[in-house]
Amino acid sequence: MDMAKVISICNSKGGVGKTTTSVNLSSYLAALGKRVLLIDFDPQANATSGLGIDPKSVTDNIYHGMIGYADIDKLIRNTVIYNHHLIPANQNLSGALIELVGLEEREFLLRKFINRLRHQYDYIFIDLPPSLNLLTLNGLVASDEVLIPIQCEYYSLEGLGQILEIIDLINNNLGRQIKVAGGLLTMYDKREKLSREVAREVRTHFPHKVFDTEIPRSVSLAEAPSFGKPIILHDPNSQGAKAYERLAKEIMQSENTNSSESTNKYE
Repeated sequence: MDMAKVISICNSKGGVGKTTTSVNLSSYLAALGKRVLLIDFDPQANATSGLGIDPKSVTDNIYHGMIGYADIDKLIRNTVIYNHHLIPANQNLSGALIELVGLEEREFLLRKFINRLRHQYDYIFIDLPPSLNLLTLNGLVASDEVLIPIQCEYYSLEGLGQILEIIDLINNNLGRQIKVAGGLLTMYDKREKLSREVAREVRTHFPHKVFDTEIPRSVSLAEAPSFGKPIILHDPNSQGAKAYERLAKEIMQSENTNSSESTNKYE
């Protein structure tokens, strides 16, 4: 079986649709027949609660797996969607930041953990915290690609340079070749002039691919997490649901295009 493609979803700014994208994109890829694992790597644990698991009920989180305190099998949970699995998070993950500092090869712990299970999946997504710290660094180092949600608002372009810089630093100093999968325009409202301007600006100036799919501002997307469901189950006919389905197909399509050229080597 081929190895999973590992994609982290990252933006150092909060509230840009990062977790919404992690939960819904991974759900649609599973619904389209892929085997998918989502790792909640954010101490806020929004992806965990958004998939119907109470973070307070989570005893062992991904950190315990990374340092060998918990078996992989005990960490992986089924979600309500077939072939869609989750490694949940809880608040204790923020304490892991302090413990990580003293460990050897601390930037590579998540990568080593993921390498033990990447043969079981087609895609592994990592929902990263909205800050640039050692957790984020572990997530980026573990990734093949980074998907960057970009909110269609005035300040959205600020901070993008910082993420791209960090990816370059990792590639140059830690021997990785992380690609930018693309920028994803979120909270887009085609009726708003500002939305259209930001979208045009991003498509013109973002130095990497920008996905064709734009994720609209949507009440259904905003309220789905309070029901503990991805949008595919909460409101599958909504514009938000259709957008994430298109995005999943766009990612699979680019995969097919690249697979002929792919010469990935895994450590």
